[in-house]
Amino acid sequence: DVIFVPTRELVVEAMLKPAKVGPNDVVYDLGCGDGRIVIAAARLGARGVGIDIDPQRIKEANENAQKAGLTGKVQFRQEDLFEANISEASVVTLYLLPSLNVKLKPRLLSQLKPGTRIVSHDFDMGDWQPEETISVDGKTVYLWTVPKK
Repeated sequence: DVIFVPTRELVVEAMLKPAKVGPNDVVYDLGCGDGRIVIAAARLGARGVGIDIDPQRIKEANENAQKAGLTGKVQFRQEDLFEANISEASVVTLYLLPSLNVKLKPRLLSQLKPGTRIVSHDFDMGDWQPEETISVDGKTVYLWTVPKK
């Protein structure tokens, strides 16, 4: 449903910073493309999992992780993000379309633990107000935290 558009490095940094990504985190990137967000999270000490439906993107992501020397800290899975088990995530990153974010919201709220941070590049989640909105390099980054159930 989404074409691959790489996230610029400045925006990747702006997505991981407000989520306070660190060594205790497991970062899931839904629609991971070439793996750049997962790899950037691994550089911050986190463990990363990228989910993408496109086998070519998964191949590129694995090659990029190998070039970065981070294959032990990241994993890329060819799966449908609406079917993948994401429950171990402490941070979820998104660069999808607004309609997909809204469709994904109930799944995020039911699968993720309270306190999990969700960061989206460019697109919000409809009526779920973000805790933080950041402008960087002409782009917008949104941050939410999964509330207590």
